[in-house]
Parts: sequence; structure tokens; C-alpha cells
Amino acid sequence: MSADFGNRLPWEGVRVDAHGMDTEVGRRSEPCRFTRQMLIQGGFNLAFDCVDYMPMLLMVHVRPERQSDFVQSENFTLYPQIPFTRYLDGFGNICTRLIAPPGRLSLWNRFVIVDSGLPEVLPMYANQHPVGELPEDTLVYLLGSRYCDTQKLTDEAWRLFGAYAEGWPRLDAILQYVHNRIHFSYAHARNDRTASEAHAEGIGVCRDYAHLAIAFCRCMNIPARYCTGYLGDIGVPPDPAPMDFSAWFEVYMGGTWHTLDARHNQPRIGRILIARGRDAADTAITTSFGSAMLTEFSVLTEQLR
Repeated sequence: MSADFGNRLPWEGVRVDAHGMDTEVGRRSEPCRFTRQMLIQGGFNLAFDCVDYMPMLLMVHVRPERQSDFVQSENFTLYPQIPFTRYLDGFGNICTRLIAPPGRLSLWNRFVIVDSGLPEVLPMYANQHPVGELPEDTLVYLLGSRYCDTQKLTDEAWRLFGAYAEGWPRLDAILQYVHNRIHFSYAHARNDRTASEAHAEGIGVCRDYAHLAIAFCRCMNIPARYCTGYLGDIGVPPDPAPMDFSAWFEVYMGGTWHTLDARHNQPRIGRILIARGRDAADTAITTSFGSAMLTEFSVLTEQLR
């Protein structure tokens, strides 16, 4: 039984781009010559009740690319203390493998990481590559996947976005459409909703925004991949809802990958990546091979002042 707790189920409890352009009004500004480094504390508390010995896979560690930014490394703790092993999956995510004993298994993690403190840069000047010129390792992110059912959305994608110029105009149109199409609602979350179903139902959580945007991008020959991790209320008004893991996506344009978020639809500060994959099936926070009831779930992401 897989569970992507990046989107809790109902029962679970002035921007400046790389060219110095003010993206709100299109004015030329002085290039940024400084960073506003900040410290971010992150972590989680999870607990499961198991009726028998239960093999589990966890994807709860910060991606290897960010671990050099740790000021305090992850303090990953299990109670009771049981053996576990780690490995890298085919997408480069850190996976933890263990066998949970009968009864309650509690998992904690805490770390402090340094961040640039700057918002993400939108790929406004990045070109869209012809498919024949894409690197081979990006091609898998053009294909349909479990939750990004491109075969059901291709005709609609070309009807909606075919008239836009390739590159940022088309990508921006996808972002705006998905942001406006889906109404965010934890109460209507479910972990089996596909991109085409999110489009038809018009409701969902952050994973649904990401899946629909990814599917549309792939339909329009833009490689896109799913991401999950920490995203705190840094640089934005605080959200009164309990903290959760978050989902967003990345596209390959202009020779590199760019971070985008169809739910919030604005550059954010302080994302901390846990996992990447084709969709949520590749990045589930926990997967239990049997019955394991989630009894505690809390996520911490905050700036240290």
C-alpha cells in the first residue's frame, strides 16, 4: 500500500530574473549582486501502527544535491530502534528500507540547511528544444506515466495551447490555466486521481496541480518531472493550515531544469527537495507492503531568525 503524504488525505488529521528584469512590470533593473542567505529548519514526525512485521520503504531524506548545504545534518531517529538500510533509486532519490515491528513505529527527523534566500527564477528567456535535440535522459519525461495520463489530454492540450509560441509563452499559458482550473481542497484529496481526472473534476491538492501541468507540458513536447519536498511560508503570508509536504514540478528548457509551481503560481523561497520522478508514484513518502495505519503526521519547515 503506497501513501504519498505530500498531500494529506481527508482522513489524515519584487521578482528579478537572471537578466535583471523586474518580471512584474517588465522594467530593466540592476543585476542582483548579493544573496540573502538564510537558515531553514526542517523535519517531520511520523508514526505507524502495524499489526505484524511490515516491510516499508521511506523516501524522507533531502536529495543528495542539497546535503552539502546542511548546517546541521539530518537527525533521523526511529523508535523502537530497528535496523535499516539506504540506497539510491533510479531517479537519484535516497530511499530507506526497513521492517517495522508489530505495534507503533515512530520516525523523527530534524535538520538545518542554508538557503540563498532568493526566489526562484522563471524561465522567461529559455528556449524550448526540438524533441530531436533533447538529451536522452530527458526523454522519459515526455512519456505518459501512472498519474500523468497524456494519452487522454493530448487533443485538449493542443486545442488550449497550440496557438501560443513555443517556450515561455506556451509554458506560462499552461501554468495560468492549471492554476485557475483546479480549486485547492484538502477535503477532496485522494491519492489515485490522475491528471485527466483532476482536469475534469476541477479540484485537488498540490500533487494534482503538478500532475496536470506535467501532463500538459509533455503533450506539448516539454520534458517535465514531478518533485516533492519541503516548502515553508517564507516570504509569503502564513498559511493557517497545518504544515505539509509539498509537490511541484520542473521543466527542461534552455539546456537546464527549471522549478515551477502551478498551485502557488509564483516564485517561492526556500524549497527543499526530497524526491524527483515521473509522478507521485515514484516519490511516495512511505510505501508499506501490508497494513500500516498512520497515527501521527506533522511537518516542520521554518526560517531560523
